[in-house]
Amino acid sequence: MEDYRRAADAVARDIAAGRLRPGDRLPTQRAFARAHGIANSTAGRVYRELVRRGLVVGEVGRGTFVRADPPAPGPALAEPATQRIDLELNYPVVPGQTELLADGLAPLLRPDLLGSALRPVGTVGTAAAREAFTDLLSRPGWRPDPERVLFAGNGRQAVAAAIAALVPPGGRLGVEELTYPVVKAVASRLGITLVPLAADADGMRPDALAAACRTARPHAVYLQPTLHNPLSTTMSEERRAEFAEALDRLELCAVEDTVWAFLREDPPPLAAFAPDRTILVDSLSKRLAPGLTTGFAVAPARLTGRIGTALRSGGWTVTRFALDAATRWITDGTVARIVAAKREDAQARQRTAAERLAGFALRADPAAYYCWWELPPPWRAETFVAAAARRGIAVTPGAAFVTGTGRAPGAVRIGLASPPHEVLGKALDTLAALARTTPEDADPF
Repeated sequence: MEDYRRAADAVARDIAAGRLRPGDRLPTQRAFARAHGIANSTAGRVYRELVRRGLVVGEVGRGTFVRADPPAPGPALAEPATQRIDLELNYPVVPGQTELLADGLAPLLRPDLLGSALRPVGTVGTAAAREAFTDLLSRPGWRPDPERVLFAGNGRQAVAAAIAALVPPGGRLGVEELTYPVVKAVASRLGITLVPLAADADGMRPDALAAACRTARPHAVYLQPTLHNPLSTTMSEERRAEFAEALDRLELCAVEDTVWAFLREDPPPLAAFAPDRTILVDSLSKRLAPGLTTGFAVAPARLTGRIGTALRSGGWTVTRFALDAATRWITDGTVARIVAAKREDAQARQRTAAERLAGFALRADPAAYYCWWELPPPWRAETFVAAAARRGIAVTPGAAFVTGTGRAPGAVRIGLASPPHEVLGKALDTLAALARTTPEDADPF
C-alpha cells in the first residue's frame, strides 16, 4: 500500500517549499488521518516515514515537529558550517599547531623520502607505521600487538569497515540509545538495523546487552566507552571488565570507538579487557585535523582479514603520503605536543561553558570538547536550534543522536572546539540569554 508514501511526499513538499517551517508542529495523527481521508494506522506510517527521512522529530508529550535543519544526504554530515559560529562540529586547533605540523612534514619533501611516500600501500601499512600507532595507543599495562593494526583513509571508514566485517547486510548492530550520527548513516547504507541498548552514568549496561541478545539477537555492538559523544560519559574499569565478561559469555564482538579518548589518560580501552572480542577504531582527525587524518583499527587476529577485505572493497584504504606523514608526526613527538595542548584547551573551554551556562542542566566531562544541554521548558530542541541559527549560532539537536523510533530528547549538544575562545564565550552568553526567554518572546514575529 503506497498511500502513506504519497502522503509523506506531500508533507515533504510542504517543508521544502517553506509552507511548513522549522519548529512547526504537525497535527496529531488522528487529525492528520481525518484531514487526508486515511486510516489512523496509515497516518502513523506517514509520521514514521517522515521521521525516517529526517524531516520531522517527535517529542514525548509534545507532538511531532518539523526539524530545524533537515539533514543533507551522506557526506554533508562531515561538512563544516559556514558563515556561522560553529558549535555543531568539533575540529579543535590550538595555537602553533600548523607550524609544528609543517616542521614535521618538511623532511618528507626530500626526493628520496617523497618517492616512497607516493607509492601505494595496503591496509596493513608499513612496519614503521604499525609500531608508531601501537605506541600512540599504548596505555600503562596494555600495548596492542602491531601485527593486528590496520589502516583506513579516516576514522569513519575504519568504523564502517569494522561494522561491515562483523554484521552482514540485513543484520543487527547494538548501539547506545544516543550514538554517533555517522554510525546511523553507515548502518543505513549497509542495510543494518540498529538495536538501541540502555546505558547509565557508567556507560552501556551489560545486562541490557544480554537482554538484547535474547530478543533482537544483534550480530555485534558498537560503543564509545571513553568520552561518549554526546553525553561525555566514561566507563569505569569495573564496568569495562564486566562488559568484557559479557562479550565472552554471549560470544559477541564489539566495535570500540576511541576517537576522543586521547583527551584522557585513563582508563585503558575495552580492547585491553577483551582483546579477542574487540575491534578498536580511532583516527587522527581530532588529535590533529580532519584534513590530515588517518584512520586505524586494532582487531583480533581472526578478524584482520575480514576488515582488510572491507577496507579494500569499500575503497577506504589509506594513502601512503598521509600514513608516512602521520608516522613521522607520532615518532618525532609532534602528536604528543599537540595532544597536550588540546587537553589544556578542552579543559579551559569546559570551564568557560560551566561559567557561561551556570544554572542550566549540563552533562559534561572536564576533559571533553562538548557538552549535553537539557533545555529548560518550554523550549524544544528543534525550536531552540532554529532560534540559535537565526542568531548565527549552529548547535546540534538531540534527535541527531537518537537511535530506533524513540522520541527525541529536549536537549542539544554544544561543540566547544571550533570557534576562537573569545567567540565561544560570546556565543554561549547568547545561547544562555536565549534559553532564559520563551520561544514566543525570542522570536515574536
